[in-house]
Amino acid sequence: MPAFDLIIRNGTIVDGTGNDRFTGDVAIKDGLIAQVGEVRGDAAEEIDAGGNLLTPGFVDIHTHYDGQATWDQEMAPSSWHGVTTVVMGNCGVGFAPAKPDRHEWLISLMEGVEDIPGTALAEGITWDWETFPEYLDALEKMPRAVDIGTHVPHGAVRAYVLEDREQPGAVPTEEDIKKMSDIVEEGVKAGALGFSTSRTVLHKSIDGELVPGTTATSEELVEIGRAMGRVGHGVFEMASDLQRDWNEFEWMGDLSRETGLPVTFAALESIAKEMPLAEQIQTMRAQNDNGANIVAQIALRGNGIIMAWQGTVNPFVYRPSWQSISELPWEEQKAKLLDPAFKKQLLSEANDYSEAPKDILGVVMVITQGWALQYEMDPDFDYEPDETASVNARANAKGIDPQEYAYDMLCADDGKGFIYLPILNYADGNLDFLHPLQHSDDTVNSLSDGGAHCGTICDAASPTFMLEHWVRDRKRGDRITLENAIKRQCWDTARLYGLEDRGIIAPGYLADLNIIDFDAIKLGKPWLAFDLPAGGRRLLQKADGYVATIKNGTVTFQNGTWTGATPGGLIRGPQRAELAEAAE
Repeated sequence: MPAFDLIIRNGTIVDGTGNDRFTGDVAIKDGLIAQVGEVRGDAAEEIDAGGNLLTPGFVDIHTHYDGQATWDQEMAPSSWHGVTTVVMGNCGVGFAPAKPDRHEWLISLMEGVEDIPGTALAEGITWDWETFPEYLDALEKMPRAVDIGTHVPHGAVRAYVLEDREQPGAVPTEEDIKKMSDIVEEGVKAGALGFSTSRTVLHKSIDGELVPGTTATSEELVEIGRAMGRVGHGVFEMASDLQRDWNEFEWMGDLSRETGLPVTFAALESIAKEMPLAEQIQTMRAQNDNGANIVAQIALRGNGIIMAWQGTVNPFVYRPSWQSISELPWEEQKAKLLDPAFKKQLLSEANDYSEAPKDILGVVMVITQGWALQYEMDPDFDYEPDETASVNARANAKGIDPQEYAYDMLCADDGKGFIYLPILNYADGNLDFLHPLQHSDDTVNSLSDGGAHCGTICDAASPTFMLEHWVRDRKRGDRITLENAIKRQCWDTARLYGLEDRGIIAPGYLADLNIIDFDAIKLGKPWLAFDLPAGGRRLLQKADGYVATIKNGTVTFQNGTWTGATPGGLIRGPQRAELAEAAE
């Protein structure tokens, strides 16, 4: 009988610790790494990784697969980009606990906040649970290509306790807050990795109502956080506008110090945030210097809207002519859009903002008129574009109106063209401000939003972007080392959530691995697919360069194609690594 199940030989090992790369072998037995270095002996299967990188599988801690995970085993698009573990239930939205009469409400909340088609969720979700532990049981029934873990989401908890009283600005009683705290405690005991909430005006239900956490008091949030403290583990995750008079960092620091648990927040340059990113980091660090454990989740590129005629948004959404065709089937829409007379009419019109949301009118204006901040997506598009790639600059170079240039861009490729608008995290027209943050222990690479923003964003490719842009190809500033990049996307993200059994290539750790042709790593062109339940749309993006992805010792992807293997499952609570005995 072979000594091992699988041996990967001759790989350039980047082990996730931040230490220098080295050439060696990795032996796998019973889903764990058994030996690293020079492996003697045989295996049921061998893979020659000569000339390729061998890294841990990527751990993505900010996704929204809460619905998709109930019907999809492949867990694309994250699984296409070397991700072997995802954490979902972020930003306070999710589907448990859920009373039967709140299903539609929870779907509308998810659709509005995360731009996941409500029709797809309504058709795809089976709803064979009510409580959060029952939701975990339902998730556990389906094996997947990746491991999944989840938070208890504030929106669902509030709706469960307040029922019809859950309205914007609702003030829960002390008894309500205790019930919410008890639900979170129950969920974390059952295996949730933490609790999440959202406090930003950018997050609204499909009906335009603010998400429940936006108006919650610090007393409510802290009392719910204490539930995790009673259990002894869990991460408190939050998206917030971070208004100065809210004193968010003060209560986050107090909660972290009291419970000993980490609090993490989305740290972005954002027109919705009163605090610039530098001030967010400075204020966080002042709390951490006083014994807190607050961690900033940072994105690796501008959080961008990809605009398309068939997407969720385009620059002409408030033109009367667009409104007149917005509900037509695509083929009828396309015929109109490609008609010169229709184009002339639409471009002659002013935007009608009467139905635009007033509290984010600045965002709307950038979408509909911000030609200097919108960029043409060339075949070799650089996600750190300079001003010469903007719609405005390229239109001026051709001597035409920017709005006409944008219209023609969207009509390219038979009406399937894209415009990139990095509406967040790109305030100065470059990514220089992110470079030092990628060398800080109080930040983690995050905010991919895998599974969400189906018609506007496809940042689930973030790990690939990290390798292609930040490590290999960046032209407009300093790069980061390969060793640091892998550590940040593997061990650092895993460790924040107590997943100490993964993220490092060493004996005893999960055999979650990527074999990567580093020279070939390249993001593909985004495309809109209509493959969700009920024909729901989603923006997708694949990549070249992933030779193989391995989960629990089983090859799940070969050259970017799913093998059909489903060795992944549900993570319940923190995980500890148990060192395996080295095979002889």
